[in-house]
Amino acid sequence: MSKLPDFEGLALLAKVAEERSFAGAARSLNLSVATVSRAITRLEDRLGAQVFNRTSRKVALTDFGHRLAERAARVLQEAEAAENAARELSSQPRGTINLAVPMSFGLREIAPIVPAFLRQYPEISLNLHLSDATVDLIGDGFDAAIRIAALPDSSLIARRLRAMSRFVVASPAYIVRYGRPQSPSELNAHHCLGYAYRARTNSWHFTHKDGEQVSVTPTGPFSVTNIDAVLPTLLDGIGIAELPSFVADPYVADGRLEILLPDWQLPGGGLYFITPSSRVRPARIDALSEFLASHLGR
Repeated sequence: MSKLPDFEGLALLAKVAEERSFAGAARSLNLSVATVSRAITRLEDRLGAQVFNRTSRKVALTDFGHRLAERAARVLQEAEAAENAARELSSQPRGTINLAVPMSFGLREIAPIVPAFLRQYPEISLNLHLSDATVDLIGDGFDAAIRIAALPDSSLIARRLRAMSRFVVASPAYIVRYGRPQSPSELNAHHCLGYAYRARTNSWHFTHKDGEQVSVTPTGPFSVTNIDAVLPTLLDGIGIAELPSFVADPYVADGRLEILLPDWQLPGGGLYFITPSSRVRPARIDALSEFLASHLGR
């Protein structure tokens, strides 16, 4: 007996069992019936047991054949998956990517770099789903997602692209009208603007530079499901808001917003590229991952 299993015989056993005939298996594999029959006979001789009962009209698995065919089918599936993965890994990235991205971040930072990605990978099509709601990658049929400040589920694979800070901010007009809070606990007396898709909780958790920790659950007159929708009300001086750095930075830079509580930090977050858990990822997903890392990983 050779050291290696008879992979060809096992694969043809699985095909004959699936097609329920030697002729059907031969047609599906573009082989002759004689080739399939010889392979099955060789396998039976090797194992010392009959896997099929053959008559002039039909072919039926023996009890031994039933048990072996189930395992042979798994071997065939694994072999086909390995070949498909190797073929895709060795080829030019191609195919469609369904990518879920938070709306504000997608409009600001993903949409502007899409043309460069499509020029670099002309055989990839990108479907961009913009929503602040956290999607179920597997259940909703997404190949990948961008997530901000929330660690992924254990069933997913995450690549951290960069840090993402968050700040509590207000306009100069609000500060003149209502005063500047000096500690997180004072936020309870202020008008705070809400964001429905904050990660995990509605509370704001602060850590002072000396290590003290304080949590508050602010309330206010306005809540949104997209962070850009809060900006007109925030800039008009109606309330205070918590913003990620990619939204807050330009407004802080030009003086339209001011960072409050500079001695207190909100939990550090990150920008993540998320994919479902898989032993082998398609080349197109790896291409997108590397592209985003090079363009967003500052």
